[in-house]
Amino acid sequence: MQKVFAMADTVLFDPSTLKFNEAGLIPAIAQGAETGEVLMMAWMNAQSINRTLESKRVTYWSRSRQAFWVKGESSGHVQQLVDFRVDCDRDCLLVLVDQIGPACHTNRRSCFYTAIRDGNEVELMSPME
Repeated sequence: MQKVFAMADTVLFDPSTLKFNEAGLIPAIAQGAETGEVLMMAWMNAQSINRTLESKRVTYWSRSRQAFWVKGESSGHVQQLVDFRVDCDRDCLLVLVDQIGPACHTNRRSCFYTAIRDGNEVELMSPME
């Protein structure tokens, strides 16, 4: 079980204190709250962070579509926010989620389903049915 440490003083969160890249984006890693499994990585901007915190539905920024992407909006594979964390350098986010269905667009539980072992790619999981 992971220990939770309370800060001595609470500080109002301000997304402008984060270190976004030149495109105004920050990487966000989605992790299963119950399992600890790393599910996926996607990008967020300040607005998608605010939308995520307000709605508790994880919202990313799609670089290819140049639009907000509420995870599960079209697939039904929803990510419900459990906890939102900022790393020590303030340049990466960790969103702990309750994942409904697969997280990956390939219909796998995780986007990280390929391992490199002894120079070979090994598929670790099949698509979910």
